[in-house]
Amino acid sequence: MKTQQRTQHRIPIAKPMITDDEKRRVMEVLDSGRLVAGAKVKEFEHSFADYLGAGSAVATSSGTTALQVTLEALGIGAGDTVISTPFTFVATSNAIIHAGARPLFVDVDPHTYNLDPQAVEDAFKREKVRAILCVHLYGLPADLGALREIARRHSALLIEDSAQAHGARYDDQKVGTFGDAAIFSFYPSKNITTGEGGMIITTDAQVEHRARVLVNVGQDGAGEYVYEVIGYNYRMTDLSAALGLGQLEHLDEYNARRRANAARLTEGLGRSRWLMTPVEPRECFHVYNQYTIRVPQSRDRLVKYLNDQGIGTRVYYPSLVPNSPAYRRLGFAGQFPAAETLAREVLSLPVHPALAEGDLERIIEAVVHFPRDRG
Repeated sequence: MKTQQRTQHRIPIAKPMITDDEKRRVMEVLDSGRLVAGAKVKEFEHSFADYLGAGSAVATSSGTTALQVTLEALGIGAGDTVISTPFTFVATSNAIIHAGARPLFVDVDPHTYNLDPQAVEDAFKREKVRAILCVHLYGLPADLGALREIARRHSALLIEDSAQAHGARYDDQKVGTFGDAAIFSFYPSKNITTGEGGMIITTDAQVEHRARVLVNVGQDGAGEYVYEVIGYNYRMTDLSAALGLGQLEHLDEYNARRRANAARLTEGLGRSRWLMTPVEPRECFHVYNQYTIRVPQSRDRLVKYLNDQGIGTRVYYPSLVPNSPAYRRLGFAGQFPAAETLAREVLSLPVHPALAEGDLERIIEAVVHFPRDRG
């Protein structure tokens, strides 16, 4: 058995799908000599906005820079409070702090892992809030119907962190088009990649203009070296945009594969009563950036066991943002029972479109036959 395991290939937790056509597109940019913020970036912005059915798109150097610029372009800054989740990647709340505002963490729904609308509503009763920054975690849309209504009722902004949710839908409308603005990330583990890169989505022409100025070191187009604001060099390269244009053509195909892989995993893992598989509410179209199960007991042992079987896993996320040393030094604290439980139990399994049927069977069989009662 050990000899057989050594001959099997390792199944990675993520694997970017890069085609020969995409390599050709990148080489064409290299040969052109125009590498930064040129025609390919503009084409990618237009194509991505068209895909979403959105107003406009502004490309950036990463999802993190897209978040920071979005907040600043919306006028969020010192003295403002922004509701967000404690259970996500730290970039979401870091952007709030970099903009000069204060994140207000509220608990999540233990089934969807996204912001709990009731917890959001309760937060408005306690203090004045300028905006809600929701995350569509793992590719599952947050409860946009409830959150949009809460934001409207309290005259607050709604911002979507769609970094993990390219092509996801809520009530058959693509995420990134519900709020006052949204962002996407094109990191290699995302549903499509540009290597590094991000995108800001908005229907507000003034927000779009401010975002473009901030991304381009504060230049407003009136002339080179004419600076309207203190901006940043957060521009996307034409190399990244060329790759993104090719990736975008395959996004629906890749998402369909992810969904099929997720369905097979859920079917197979249903035999294991000791774990919980992801949910997909009726109004949501999940794109499974991650396939994340809950393991109430022995998660760390399962991680080691799967690693020994040649199956990659990741824990997204093993601790809450406000509990990290940097945030504790800033005075953040709080009780988030659902999020704390998730941090102890979640485990992501491979679901990416490069998986073969045999890979899925290996993953299912390894999890189902995990010897929970040993050690």
